Amino acid sequence: QVQLVESGGGLVQAGGSLRLSCAASGRTFSSYAMGWFRQAPGKEREFVAGISRSGSVTRYVDSVKGRFTISRDNTKNTVYLQMNSLKPEDTAVYYCAAERRSNTMVVVTTAQYDYWGQGTQVTVSS
Repeated sequence: QVQLVESGGGLVQAGGSLRLSCAASGRTFSSYAMGWFRQAPGKEREFVAGISRSGSVTRYVDSVKGRFTISRDNTKNTVYLQMNSLKPEDTAVYYCAAERRSNTMVVVTTAQYDYWGQGTQVTVSS
């Protein structure tokens, strides 16, 4: 069992930056691939970025490539999402998630993730 707690959301102007953090409980954090998802009002939850267990493999949705960076610190049981050049369309609730089956891959569908945090709101004003 893994418990995930996100932090770092808030209100920022377009062009600004935020760094989200997701702290995981337990001693097996390095056994999970991690992902960040987001859900805007009236829309489905979508994959944003993911990172493999060791951190050697990352994936991003096209709309955030070059602007967002996912990273992890397995010594601190934490995964991060650095978000730069934010746009109003990035406004959403951001969730982190853990997935236990993949070793070196990063999966992108919500159904493949086993544990979820409660989410943190990111609002980008124009």
